[in-house]
Amino acid sequence: MTHLQEAAHDYVTLRRRMGFKFEEAAEILASFVRHIEAAGATAITTANAVVWARSSGQHPDWWAKRLSIARGFANYLAGLEPGHEVPSEGLIPTRSHRATPYLYSEQDVVQVMISARRLKSPWWALTVETAIGLLAVSGLRVGELVRLDVTDVDFDGGLVTVRSSKFGKSRLVPLHQTTLAALRHYDACRRNQQLGTETSAFFLSTTGERLRYDSLHRTFHRLVRQLGLRVPTTGKCPRVHDLRHSFAVATLLAWYRSGVDVAARVHLLSTYLGHVDPVATYWYLSAAPELLALAAKRLEPDGESPS
Repeated sequence: MTHLQEAAHDYVTLRRRMGFKFEEAAEILASFVRHIEAAGATAITTANAVVWARSSGQHPDWWAKRLSIARGFANYLAGLEPGHEVPSEGLIPTRSHRATPYLYSEQDVVQVMISARRLKSPWWALTVETAIGLLAVSGLRVGELVRLDVTDVDFDGGLVTVRSSKFGKSRLVPLHQTTLAALRHYDACRRNQQLGTETSAFFLSTTGERLRYDSLHRTFHRLVRQLGLRVPTTGKCPRVHDLRHSFAVATLLAWYRSGVDVAARVHLLSTYLGHVDPVATYWYLSAAPELLALAAKRLEPDGESPS
């Protein structure tokens, strides 16, 4: 490892010993180190940190998140070695809010998956297509997907084990037989790949290492941009995380349309999604006007129309 790579490894280890998972952040930090070294630099500067932060995605909140990770590492290094700059707060203006989700239709998902097949590397094409399909039908977080190990996929039981999710809890996620068939195909191809390394990860990059969050994010963003998909109210490109929103909204819509008692079932969806509180699940009501209309209709007295 290079000096910066060793420093980054030590920093990640320190953060984890302090109780932070630091999984997605570790991947983003590794991308920052690669960027610095590719540019021939040996020290962190405000300029190279900002350029790197803005090099992925289009949303300022995402840039600010990346810069925050770089800032933490720079602050750590600056206390050990001279010559490193610590980017100031507020260089990328942002505010705390929920991004407006894009609700993918089934056709949208199919189009993105078909586009993934045309990626230059056959293995990367299969990995991205399979990952997108699993995210769309399971509601998994991207971080949960990239952390999946081979032993977490139970083909006989039809289950995926999500370990140590966002709130530190594990859960079982049942999958449809068609999804399991796609994962079986990927697993068979995975075992036949000569990628040069051995890993416990289920989803692999082109180098045989665990699939990285940032790599999947960049590729997905490029695919949806090429398809011309945009959030209607903002004009921004949809996010890969919006697949999770779409899954939740589609599930709630199906329940409302079928006439079931949604209030009695929402805790099941909360458990499936890994939410610690059904309140977080009910937030998806606000993501789709049709959901709000159906929910309001349930509250109306029989035969009374809304004013």
